[in-house]
Amino acid sequence: MLAVSAALCGLAAVALGTFGAHGLQRVASLDLLPTWQTGVRYHMFHVLAALIAGFCGSGIVARRWAVFAGWLFVAGILFFSGSLYLLVLAPQGWLMMTAPVGGVLFLLGWASLTWALISNK
Repeated sequence: MLAVSAALCGLAAVALGTFGAHGLQRVASLDLLPTWQTGVRYHMFHVLAALIAGFCGSGIVARRWAVFAGWLFVAGILFFSGSLYLLVLAPQGWLMMTAPVGGVLFLLGWASLTWALISNK
């Protein structure tokens, strides 16, 4: 299930990147393009991390911690990248409060994946 979720997040990252390159100027100021691009970049990096965690969780390393890490990456994508996308499309100041939550989830995901790789439990 984690690998499927990560793959769907990858599909969304490519679609959102394409929209940013070809359609964003119709609905938002081009001044916000760097914000959108940051969201896409972090989105794709953590798709790869979630995929790695999903594969690591298949028995090679500590399954429980690797899968947990993957879900933290998926949640981080939703909070961090999602808040940036929404901020560009529907500028609301409160949306920026959710980006740090996503950043913390990314950090916890990396810490969990590290623990999975070194503990092998």
